[in-house]
Amino acid sequence: MVETLTPSSSSSRWTQFHHPRPWITSLFSNPKTLLAVLWIAVIFSVLLWQRDATTGILFFRRDFPVSQMPKLRTVAFNLTEFGGVGDGVTLNTAAFERAVLAISKLGKKGGGQLNVPPGYWLTAPFNLTSHMTLFLAEGAVILGIDDEKYWPLMPPLPSYGYGREHIGPRYGSLIHGQNLRDVVITGHNGTINGQGQAWWKKYKQRLLNNTRGPLVQIMWSSDIVISNITLRDSPFWTLHPYDCKNVTIKNVTILAPIFNAPNTDGIDPDSCEDMLIENCYISVGDDGIAIKSGWDQYGISYGRPSTNIVIRNLVVRSMVSAGISIGSEMSGGVSNVIVENVHVWNSRRAVRIKTAAGRGGYVRHIAYRNLTFVNVRVGIVIKTDYNEHPAGEFNPKALPVLEDISYTSIHGEGVRVPVRIHGNSEIPVKNITIRDMSVGITYKKKHIFQCSHVQGRVIGTVFPAPCENLDLYDEQGHLVRRSGSQNASDIDYDF
Repeated sequence: MVETLTPSSSSSRWTQFHHPRPWITSLFSNPKTLLAVLWIAVIFSVLLWQRDATTGILFFRRDFPVSQMPKLRTVAFNLTEFGGVGDGVTLNTAAFERAVLAISKLGKKGGGQLNVPPGYWLTAPFNLTSHMTLFLAEGAVILGIDDEKYWPLMPPLPSYGYGREHIGPRYGSLIHGQNLRDVVITGHNGTINGQGQAWWKKYKQRLLNNTRGPLVQIMWSSDIVISNITLRDSPFWTLHPYDCKNVTIKNVTILAPIFNAPNTDGIDPDSCEDMLIENCYISVGDDGIAIKSGWDQYGISYGRPSTNIVIRNLVVRSMVSAGISIGSEMSGGVSNVIVENVHVWNSRRAVRIKTAAGRGGYVRHIAYRNLTFVNVRVGIVIKTDYNEHPAGEFNPKALPVLEDISYTSIHGEGVRVPVRIHGNSEIPVKNITIRDMSVGITYKKKHIFQCSHVQGRVIGTVFPAPCENLDLYDEQGHLVRRSGSQNASDIDYDF
């Protein structure tokens, strides 16, 4: 099925009443009408606002993008109509380009769909167009050619100012789009395969002069749906929405070797707004998901935050980095993020926030809930000394702000260090809340719940015993013990 996305409204209206009117008096004189009005008011308030009375954190419950009933394109093409040959040997770049050109002429008629039938469709990078559906049938595999000479060079991202791995331009993505609207990539679980093995080998041997390209990158676009496909073996980051609005990613499988596949992040929302990621399986050689918003002075100058992002119902594995990360490139700011119903297994870290002096920006209003960690080295991580900077001058006094972060219903087993929150005197971590936590540990050492320069609270039962930096409340929200020292440090990176 082809899915389309209707943008959500981000506006709210406030109505002010000055003097009673006769119709208001008659309205409230009817008990049934009054009861109905009260119920509507209650439901409306619950949907829009959520307040934790103990933490004092307030989240505005915006509408996030939701998929509507599928809308069929007016015209559907088959790649073979444009000369495509799915033998895994013939180069199909020209066929894809001719198909996209034909669809680009149908925008006023609702756009078009390109069907990729079963087969192995070798191609160099190509661009998408607005009002387009790329549909991969069961058994269809789009193969990225592994010779970098076929991959175009592009300017550095403006919020990075640097190729990320090398000064100068970067390689483009296998499937690319800029300034688009209404784009769908879907199918019957067809595959986009970047054949990244050659790229990873050359990267490790330092044979590349430019930064590797993502598998799929959509930039400065809106109303994007990516669903029911498999993405695998990307040369670099796998799926990279950059400065996009209204993006839905669901029912996607993302795969890369868990070792020796450097920087193969699964999904990297970068300066994106109003985004939903759900029902995905991710097992890769770096972060499963990494929310970003630019790098040091370039990200500060670009000034586009990542905001209003929901991540839910995921199974994630990352033996090298973390299941779900925020940062470290977060200089434009990250806010209003919900991460819920996530299972992280056989991973180095589960959920991590990483930043450093020089980043600037902020990470605030982040809610994690209903997380399960199984065989994870470190469960919850906040790191403030992730000192990786672009070439050139950066301002070490550009200090990020970390505040209003909550963790609720955290469970698991086989975890070595359940919590490591490492603030410092320049970058303290403020207003942390941990509630309902029970994690089975593998190492019974003293410092297994580690804290440094953190202020916040623990509510109710938390196992293992929390650090003394945090205030302790009972389940009813009554203060039991005030923290003795928020600046105490018991960080131990030896285990």
